[in-house]
Amino acid sequence: MRIGRLFGIELYVNPFFLALLALFFVAGVLGRGLVAFGVVFIHEMAHALTARQLGVSLDEVELLPFGGVARASSELAVNPVREAYIAAAGPASNFAMFALGVAMKNYGFWHPGLGPFFLQCNLMVALVNLLPALPLDGGRIYRAFLAGKIGIREATYRAAGMGQLIGLAITIAGITGMWLGYCGLDIPVTALFILYASTRERRAAPFLFMQLIRHKQEELSREGFLPAAHLVAVESMPLGQLIRPFVPRSFHLITVLDNHYRYRGMVTETAVIGALLEKGADTPVGALVEGK
Repeated sequence: MRIGRLFGIELYVNPFFLALLALFFVAGVLGRGLVAFGVVFIHEMAHALTARQLGVSLDEVELLPFGGVARASSELAVNPVREAYIAAAGPASNFAMFALGVAMKNYGFWHPGLGPFFLQCNLMVALVNLLPALPLDGGRIYRAFLAGKIGIREATYRAAGMGQLIGLAITIAGITGMWLGYCGLDIPVTALFILYASTRERRAAPFLFMQLIRHKQEELSREGFLPAAHLVAVESMPLGQLIRPFVPRSFHLITVLDNHYRYRGMVTETAVIGALLEKGADTPVGALVEGK
């Protein structure tokens, strides 16, 4: 649900978050729900302002029970270092608010009911978001770390897989905790959304990879150069497997060997992607150097 526009950013509230606020209302603690809303809102604004400082344009922000999702231009998706900085800004804002809350308590500016919940909420949002699982901020930092080693697509699969595993584990623990009376419905609701959102992130991995390729081609045309990354592949290697280690901010050159490890030729990343789209993922890379 769209709730407005701030600093040129469209603001939306996810239905799961509305459901969580409804639970607070039914339980007679709407004040806590509004505190949670404010904490999440500031968390997302920290992402947005950091993105602006780094020159990344954010189109919209969706508020979720555990934080939110900032939908940015493709430049963010294919620049893992910037994505890591922007992701870290959210938990950092929560730790800052936690420290501010402690200071306010020490100076007497304190509400006996909402004050402790404010501290608890900030701490929980920060710690949950630092888990190395997409779509959480920690998952984006984890993906940024992996992307330079195994490529953006495989890094997304791993981080999203962690999200699915953690979401499922917290869901089971939350339901068990409800049964035993240790927690309320908010824990499994949040966990179910983590499970749902991580599945969505995993499905978007191929699209993200194609964004990466397009962005690199645009950057190469604009700047005239990119760092090179060299790979060696036997001629029978399918293109679908060959592209897995393609990493951001490097243009790949592939040396092709025959099955006896003799040199056959060299192909570029652009040729590989073109053949992949035209001929399919099962096409052997050797087909790109036939007749050479």
